[in-house]
Amino acid sequence: MDLGLAQKVFLVTGGSRGLGYAAAQALVAEGAQVVLAARDEAAVSAAARELGCTGVAADLGDPAAAASLVDSCLSTYGRLDGGLVSVGGPPAGPALALTDEQWQAAFDSVFLGAVRVCRAVVDALPPEGGSLALVLSTSVKAPIGGLAASNGLRPGLAMLAKTMADELGPRNVRVNGLMPGRVDTDRVRELDGPDPAVRQGNEAGIPLRRYGQPAEFGQVAAFLLSPAASYVTGAMIPVDGGALRAL
Repeated sequence: MDLGLAQKVFLVTGGSRGLGYAAAQALVAEGAQVVLAARDEAAVSAAARELGCTGVAADLGDPAAAASLVDSCLSTYGRLDGGLVSVGGPPAGPALALTDEQWQAAFDSVFLGAVRVCRAVVDALPPEGGSLALVLSTSVKAPIGGLAASNGLRPGLAMLAKTMADELGPRNVRVNGLMPGRVDTDRVRELDGPDPAVRQGNEAGIPLRRYGQPAEFGQVAAFLLSPAASYVTGAMIPVDGGALRAL
C-alpha cells in the first residue's frame, strides 16, 4: 500500500529514540523527508545520520524552540506537511508527592511545549492542508499507577487534539492522537525496573501477551500522518496490544 508520503516533509519531535525515532524511521521508509528534534544534540545528530534526515537539537520547554524547528524545516526542504509531536515522559511519582516545580516543568514541556509545536506547524502548512499527530498514552483513557503527572496532562492534550480537529478541519488539516501502551522502549524499561517479574506481570494483562515493538507503533503513526488516512481526524488510536479495557 502506497501511503502517499513521497516527498512530504514532517517534523518529528522526541525523535532521537523510542517512539519518535520509530515513527521517523517509518516515514523515511515511505519516502518522506523528516526533520528530527530532541534535546540531546549528540543523540539527535546520530539518529539523523542513521535515518538519512536532518537533526536539530531543541528543548520544547523553551518558548522559542517550536518556531525555530519549523524554520529549520522550511529552510531545509522548502515546505512542511505535518508533524508528530512526541515529548518525553514527565517524572514518575504519586500525585501528592510531586512538587510544584516538577508539575510546572512537566506542564511547560509536555503540555505547553506540544501546544507551541502544533501552533507553529499549523501556521506553516500549505494551502492544501496537512496532518498532525500527538503521541499521548493510554493514560488518556485510564490512569497508570505511579505516573500522576502523565495522567494529569495527557488527557488534556487529547481534548486539545479533538478541539484542533474541529477548528482546523475546514482547512483540511487533520489532528489525531496516538495512545501507546507497553512498547519496548528505554522509557518503559526504565519504568519497569530491573525485576523481570514486573514485565511478566504487565505482559499477562495484555491480550497479545507481549510488549509492542517500536516499529509497530511507528507504522501506525506513519499511516495516521499520511494521505492514506485522509478521512481520519479527531481520533485517539490505541497501539497497546488490546490492553485498554475502555471502548
